Amino acid sequence: MRVLLSTIGSRGDVQPLVALALALKALGQEVHLCVPPDFREWIEGLGMSVTPIGPELRKLTAVRPVSATPTPFTPEQRRQMMEGTIAAQFETVAQAAKGCDAIVGATALQFAAPSVAEKMGVPYVFAAFCPRVLPSARHHPIPYDVLGEKPAPDTADPRELWAKDAQRSNDHSRELINARRAAIGLPPIDDVRGYVITRRPWLASDPVLAPWPDPADASVFQTGAWLLPDESPLSAELERFLEAGEPPVYFGFGSIRATEGLADAMVRSARAVGRRAIVSRGWAELSLVDAGSDSITIGDVNQQLLFARVAAVVHHGGAGTTTAAARAGAPQVVIPQMYDQHYYARRVQDLGIGTAHAPGTPTAESLTEALARSLTSNVSIRARAIAGDVRADGARRAAEAVISLV
Repeated sequence: MRVLLSTIGSRGDVQPLVALALALKALGQEVHLCVPPDFREWIEGLGMSVTPIGPELRKLTAVRPVSATPTPFTPEQRRQMMEGTIAAQFETVAQAAKGCDAIVGATALQFAAPSVAEKMGVPYVFAAFCPRVLPSARHHPIPYDVLGEKPAPDTADPRELWAKDAQRSNDHSRELINARRAAIGLPPIDDVRGYVITRRPWLASDPVLAPWPDPADASVFQTGAWLLPDESPLSAELERFLEAGEPPVYFGFGSIRATEGLADAMVRSARAVGRRAIVSRGWAELSLVDAGSDSITIGDVNQQLLFARVAAVVHHGGAGTTTAAARAGAPQVVIPQMYDQHYYARRVQDLGIGTAHAPGTPTAESLTEALARSLTSNVSIRARAIAGDVRADGARRAAEAVISLV
């Protein structure tokens, strides 16, 4: 069996698919991935083939001044971008899917994968990494950050919000998708959202950390989070730093665009609560202005191994980092920037395993206050208790389910 795994997004979107790919390989299946070119070398180093799609995302990530405000796209610019994206997907995913027996797509931007699967006559699965990607009368849809949407009040009717969400998807892409479907001999679709996520989507999130809100709803299959196994040791430099004092605070924003002075604010906040600091450089290439023996910068790291040895994890709220910190039993401070990160910040706070920082740019003072709340004994005890309930078999369960489709 040969399976195509497809996504368009940053490492937080790609890494779970790599976890699923390795689980499929362990069960004797052949896997091909269609992902942004940033991840090609890494994935091919794991022994799997890649078809790159879209631009290099890392080039879009850089340090920017706090005062910088992005210029919103005009409706015509958005249409042109959408048209180009859909055209590229139909061409690239079709090429990548040749010889495949099933397709798994992740992120709600999978405009072509369902059509490619339909044309080939093979199963298609849509997987979400956050419950709020999927419609439910028990929660609101995620606001469109790129359109400047603000979260709806808690009292708003979820059904009305989901209806508006469906209409917006249709307005933005239905005509363009149907044009591409017609070109390959497929009938038009009426509902873009339903077409992308299918009638039985999969939810690749942990049932404790990010549960489906209606357990009786059998239309959603919750597999558990797809966690990438990592046996790599910590570097000798990092080991020496960890052993030189009390557990430090880890700070990391992954592939999120960072602001000037962020690394300095991180280190100052750690010092204010009497802790040392580990700063992940991330795609923004954060560096230390005030380098001292109480702080260090690192690159990619075995998060599960490191998070078990830190006092707290401060991060942007990506599904993967949130789950890794929860599984390690580390108190968290979540500073959401976009999309599902706001959901995970709220879940961390609601579960009592950390603090939800206000969205946007943190200061040394705001980070200090949030860290002080997360470093209490109550939060530490709760974080360790929750850790034992976070599943580690989500990718294996999903791989077995993929195989059963054919």
